[in-house]
Parts: sequence; C-alpha cells; structure tokens
Amino acid sequence: MPELPEVEVTRLGIRPHVLGQRIRTAVVREPRLRLPVNADLVERVAGQVIHGVDRRGKYLLLALDTGAVLIHLGMSGQLRVLPAATPPRRHDHVDLVLDSGDCLRLHDPRRFGVLRWIDDGEKHPLLRDLGPEPLGAAFTGTMLHARSRGRSAAIKGFIMDAHIVVGVGNIYANEALFRAGIDPRRAAGGVSRVRYERLAAAIRTVLAEAIAEGGTTLRDFTQPDGKDGHFRLSLAVYGRVDAPCLRCGGPIRSVRVGGRSSYFCPHCQH
Repeated sequence: MPELPEVEVTRLGIRPHVLGQRIRTAVVREPRLRLPVNADLVERVAGQVIHGVDRRGKYLLLALDTGAVLIHLGMSGQLRVLPAATPPRRHDHVDLVLDSGDCLRLHDPRRFGVLRWIDDGEKHPLLRDLGPEPLGAAFTGTMLHARSRGRSAAIKGFIMDAHIVVGVGNIYANEALFRAGIDPRRAAGGVSRVRYERLAAAIRTVLAEAIAEGGTTLRDFTQPDGKDGHFRLSLAVYGRVDAPCLRCGGPIRSVRVGGRSSYFCPHCQH
C-alpha cells in the first residue's frame, strides 16, 4: 500500500502540472471504488480551478473553488498527468480533464482507492479525527509519550494508529523503531519520554529520506513520472528476515505484531 512518502511523492509530482488549472470535465469509466465516485462528479468539478494540491495523512486534496476532490490511492492506485487524448489502459478509472489539454488520471487495478468530491475537508468523516502530521511541528516525542500512558498495546501498532499520528505505515514503522532501538513488541506505555523523543526524530528522518528517494517500490507503487521509488535500497530491517543486521551483524527476525509482519534486530532493539 502506498504510505505517506509515496503519497507525498505523488503530490509533489502532479502539483506543477495541475495547480492553477481549470477542470474542463471529468470522465468516470468505473465508479465502483472503495467508496463510489460521486454520481454528480462532472457537475461538481467542471469549470472549477485547482487552487491547492495538499495532503492529509495518506489522502490527497485538490482544493477547488467551492470544495475539494479527495483522493486515496488504496492498495494499488497511481495518479498520472497525461495528454487527455491518451487512450485509457485497463483500470484507468477516472480522468480530471484540464484546460491545458492534459488530464489527471487515476489508475487502480484493485479498486481500493477513493476519488470523491467533498464540501469541507476538515469536517469530513475521513479526515476530522486524524492525528498530527509526523513532519509537522505538533508531532513530538513529548506528545507521543503523553498519549501512550496506560497503553499496554505494542508500540508498533501505537505509532501506526492514525488517531495518534498519521501516515506511519508498516514499512516506515519498522525502520523508525530500528533506528530508535525499540523492540516493536514493547508496550507503548512502558517506553520513556527520552526514548519517545528518539523515536519521533527517527520517524521524521525516515519519512523525509523516503520522500527524497521517491518512496519505496515493493510491488505496485511508481512515481507520477513512471519511475520506481528507491528507498527500498535503504531499508535496514523491513523484508530482511535472517539477513545480517547492519549494526551488529546478527540475524534480523520477523514476528507478527498486530497482525502485521514486523522486522527487528533482537540485539539492537529492546
């Protein structure tokens, strides 16, 4: 699934091509996504100007004159800016056709994505209860420490909870916990504030590095220009079961935490 870095890379890739453009029309070939495309999407967006290309967690928001288009890439979604006359491929479900002659095209083989018109992003049910952005000023180790008190659940699940902090998906949770030296199975309420400060810094660093490398391509994700993301080459633990730890040389182990595969070094993480 595309995680925060992949969504941010997508945002940065499409922004120069769509910002300030007027939407001429929309073409909906397949409305049956995870949430159905609005039946009146064409009427909602036609003639409106894209004033902003923003991100909230793993959601993209195209800010228009009187509302916004909310997009989630789901498991396999991709956004491309293409000439509007480009013949659609299989699974090219929605086009936003721009006055420039290009279109913003959603490709989603598994149809777990979302593309919907919304009136007010901050109050929309998908967005209103989200935690702070991990790259923003509100995200700190002190905040994580305060929110974790009394929690017996594993720390990995805690930092992947979008109500606590948005966008820390499975790959980056594994990598940040390794950098912070914290066992993913440790109870969230049993971690000190000092270690949470270290973890918050690791989360910010890992995400920033992943964005700079174009995200992580493991299966479905490509950048808007069709290129793979290269952060997979920097992964220290994720997917490296039985490989030597890059710090101590011991074997990387894999366990299930909260139903997700978790990779860690039992010598370096406590």
